[in-house]
Amino acid sequence: MDAIAQRRELRQRLTERRKALTPQQRIAAAQGNGELALNLVIPPLLARGQQFLLPLLGAERQLRFAPWSAGEPVEPNRHGIPEPVQVRAPLAPFQLDLVLVPLLAFDRRGQRLGYGGGYYDRSFAFLNEQARPTEPLLVGIAYDFQEVDSIEPARWDVPLDFVATDRELIDCHAERPRETHA
Repeated sequence: MDAIAQRRELRQRLTERRKALTPQQRIAAAQGNGELALNLVIPPLLARGQQFLLPLLGAERQLRFAPWSAGEPVEPNRHGIPEPVQVRAPLAPFQLDLVLVPLLAFDRRGQRLGYGGGYYDRSFAFLNEQARPTEPLLVGIAYDFQEVDSIEPARWDVPLDFVATDRELIDCHAERPRETHA
């Protein structure tokens, strides 16, 4: 099965998994548009002085990231993703330390099935074009039911470093085969 057919089949299978959720699980998932809600993570990190940035849709379907503080107004962009109303000093992807990445499905090697826009893969392609730097770390955010056995990577896919689910933190480097150099 080619990568496109595999991705189509994965989207269909995950739709069926979502339909099989209990009413309580559906309520929890609905609060984050089907994504794992981060509302419990933000307050303690703010208390530690962590800076938060929200993605901005940029030219050529690239992302930039704008500083945001709790209570500052946001408006949904054309995809329904909140963006700051007043953007100040946006950062490029290479300037970040850690990025929480949305996804539909993932495997333990760090391959992800996104929503099909390619924004994250395009924006972080530089990570594939050189010896992998230590930053930014890419962390997928998912429910455990979004895990699949394997996702065949496309040439443009940028793998995740970790996946944080509602049940565990997965180190994707531990699952990747080590490259050997002759």
